[in-house]
Amino acid sequence: MSTPVTFTVNDMTCNHCAGVITKAVKDVDANARVDITVADKRVVIDSSLPAQSFAEAIEEAGYTPVAA
Repeated sequence: MSTPVTFTVNDMTCNHCAGVITKAVKDVDANARVDITVADKRVVIDSSLPAQSFAEAIEEAGYTPVAA
């Protein structure tokens, strides 16, 4: 059982950004469940992998995730 991790990504401004972030997360864990709310700048990831793996992937995609 995994505990979802939540990031606030203040530089995510549109659905294109959300798509880029989703791809970055899926590249780390293809089975991860990703729930993104652009209006709230929130990214929730449900995976058994460590949060740091996803934070690094989001950063590499050009965004600034902050653990929420």
